[in-house]
Amino acid sequence: MSADPQRTDVGAFALLAVGVLSVGAAAILVRLAGAPALTASFVRLAVGGATLAALALVLKRPWPRGAGLRRAAVAGALLALHFGLWIASLSLTSVTASVVLVCLQPAFVIVGAAVFLRERTRLAVVVAIAVAFVGAVIIAVDDTGGTGATLVGNGLALGGAVAIAAYVLVLRELREDVLSSSAVITLTAALCTAPVAVAVGAPLVPDDARALGWLLALALGPQVIGHTALNAALRRLPAAVVSGSILGEPVIASALAIVVLDERVGVLTVVGSVVTLVGVMLLGWAARRR
Repeated sequence: MSADPQRTDVGAFALLAVGVLSVGAAAILVRLAGAPALTASFVRLAVGGATLAALALVLKRPWPRGAGLRRAAVAGALLALHFGLWIASLSLTSVTASVVLVCLQPAFVIVGAAVFLRERTRLAVVVAIAVAFVGAVIIAVDDTGGTGATLVGNGLALGGAVAIAAYVLVLRELREDVLSSSAVITLTAALCTAPVAVAVGAPLVPDDARALGWLLALALGPQVIGHTALNAALRRLPAAVVSGSILGEPVIASALAIVVLDERVGVLTVVGSVVTLVGVMLLGWAARRR
């Protein structure tokens, strides 16, 4: 039964707030940990996947099989790619640029659906995507440090957005239990990340107890609490409200970066971030109109 926007309760909005705040803190926790990107990805996915699997077992949820299991495995590989690219970007560009560029994923989802699934795209959607990409280009060319590293970081963040968009497209046809399939996806992502980390010499678990503490907070906060709260809110609030609230993630991440990390960004990044967020907001409006 679909949610009635006129009858939503305070508890649902509380869940939504917890979810957005938790996810918005992810980039800061990665920076505070200071661990290699693949190490941070593996700990986040392994701990998060194990927690979800334990919950699924305790609650006796049915596990995906056959085509559903294969689809979940593909989604897990894409999720591993997403986290590897995005977390790596955080060491090369600003938190603001990285999170805003990753938030372009709805635009990539719509483009992918039009190209691969032959879905029709309205003019308003095309205009919104164009605005968002203009903002992304403005961010991408802001190499304030003058070393070229920022450009690489911005490119990695965009790659992370493409990977998570592909992940969403793969999951569109998944009809399995949410909790158990999420466990399979997350554990598959951890298994995909582990051999790559070993191959490049990145430790699976950091030696520094402080870094491990921040990564555990990353796994239990944004990964388990944040995403679970958003999924729960989605069952009680209109999808447009939940998806629109995700636009608060770059704002939260940027504010935390200024307060916690004393991070400052270039003028082009600020301008590009505003343009990109306007484009994504227009995209949400166009989707609701459709």
